Amino acid sequence: MKKRKKDYHPYIDQYMDDIRSGKIPASRRLKLALDYIEFKLNDPDVFIDFKKIDKAVELIERYFSMKLLDWELFILALIHCYYKSKDIVVFNKFLIVIGRGNGKNGFISPVIWYLTTHYHGIKGYNVDIIANNEDQAKTSFEDVYNVLEETWKKSKRFFHKTKEVITNLITKSYIKYNTSNARNKDGKRSACLVFDEIQEYETYDSRNVFTRGFGKRKHSRTFMITTNGYVRGGVLDQELELADRILNGEITNLRTLPLIWEIDNKEEAMDPDMWIKANPSLPYFPELRREMEEDFILMQYQNHVAVDFLTKRMNFPVQNKYDPAVPWEQIKATNQPIPYDELKGLPCIGSVDYAELTDFASVGLLFKYKGKRYFIEHTFVCRAALEIESREIKFPVEEMAQKGLITIIEGPRITAKHIADWFIEKAGDYYIKTIVGDDYRISVLREEFKQRGLPLESCRSGAITHAKLAPLVESIFADQTIVLGDNPTMRWYINNTGKERDSKGNIKYFKIEPKTRKTDGFFALLHALTKDDELEEYTEPLKIRVITF
Repeated sequence: MKKRKKDYHPYIDQYMDDIRSGKIPASRRLKLALDYIEFKLNDPDVFIDFKKIDKAVELIERYFSMKLLDWELFILALIHCYYKSKDIVVFNKFLIVIGRGNGKNGFISPVIWYLTTHYHGIKGYNVDIIANNEDQAKTSFEDVYNVLEETWKKSKRFFHKTKEVITNLITKSYIKYNTSNARNKDGKRSACLVFDEIQEYETYDSRNVFTRGFGKRKHSRTFMITTNGYVRGGVLDQELELADRILNGEITNLRTLPLIWEIDNKEEAMDPDMWIKANPSLPYFPELRREMEEDFILMQYQNHVAVDFLTKRMNFPVQNKYDPAVPWEQIKATNQPIPYDELKGLPCIGSVDYAELTDFASVGLLFKYKGKRYFIEHTFVCRAALEIESREIKFPVEEMAQKGLITIIEGPRITAKHIADWFIEKAGDYYIKTIVGDDYRISVLREEFKQRGLPLESCRSGAITHAKLAPLVESIFADQTIVLGDNPTMRWYINNTGKERDSKGNIKYFKIEPKTRKTDGFFALLHALTKDDELEEYTEPLKIRVITF
């Protein structure tokens, strides 16, 4: 057991000691968070406001008719840590990842109510709650509204309430709820932001709107509260990557506090004594335990319950009911540098894939160099495809366009000329042996490619081709010998692809969700791999640059 260097506050000290003694089983990340908290609080400039902590607990427990739990008291005390010389909070951003059913909204609701009061002591301490849908966004707002209703004889002296906004009459602070469709939102007056269920956020678009100008109010704070979920590569995964860098000591100058309750391996989900690692309320919520015990029985017989139990209850995400074409950890491993200069002049296989030229199209070049395969990919997107009201593309297309990874076509469709132009440009640097597409779709490219002198070959698509390529695909991703560079578009494409086996055990790849997700880049890679045997490998760059067109 690692002993504390000093006493901080009883709510902080007790929870730390219970975890470090093993009385409360905790995840690796949560144990690292304790070390990080000590590192921050050991600064002699830090002041912990005991009076405000005690008052916050007294008010919350009285008005909300609740008894705060050990983990809630722990966080509430950490909210009231300040740097004396600068009069700023030690932790201005809390990432709280906790199992479903543990009362994260039941905790954050009284906290934001308290922060608007004169006991917290800051005028205009406005709270904006943001979620992906209105029902979720209203959860904490309605918690506060209902408490005001129940205590209205006392509360009407301090609050004004409507179904849209709650205002403290003394501090003029408000509580509002907002959906993540942030086009008409403005967070410049916010002092506190609550992002609810960030596991559903594909991009930072809504967060960026609300944080624009945020932080101007004294003691501003952000709370990100969530369970884990099924969106990979989105906001939560990026926040967890940042959290790891903080907890591992790589980043020390941020004021972010990651508090992550989760199991550390799949086997712990089979041990009810370990469930508390993801569910700190479990000893106090008998109904939660009953629900989890029932789910635990059902998961032995129903795969979808097992997936949900691991992902939502244990915060140990697994792929959904299908098998992923490539596991997420292997997809992330493709983010290795591409040696563009060393590849100049080397032979490569070009490829193209699209469903409709009024939608997305992916083009790429495949190289073999020094024991690895490099795939340089680019995407074309028809502007009209982004403006269809009946669907919302779940990917930051505009952001990728700014990075040069996507070209948005403003006309009615992507043309053969757009695609041919890309290959002609790349032919100035690389020796393109041939360009491959599936035999059904390349017909519209043939005439343009022929006129421009570009080679074009067809390959069969479907189960037979997938079955032949599957061993190669699995090996290059598992061995981390396929390199895509820092290309979020390709990672998105691959993560949108599932695989299934037929009665003979052969693998076929398919698009997981046909409407709002795309797989063009993954299938462009497959097309290039059909010619893998014809592509020689080089161990050194060419001294003479080869120009093919």
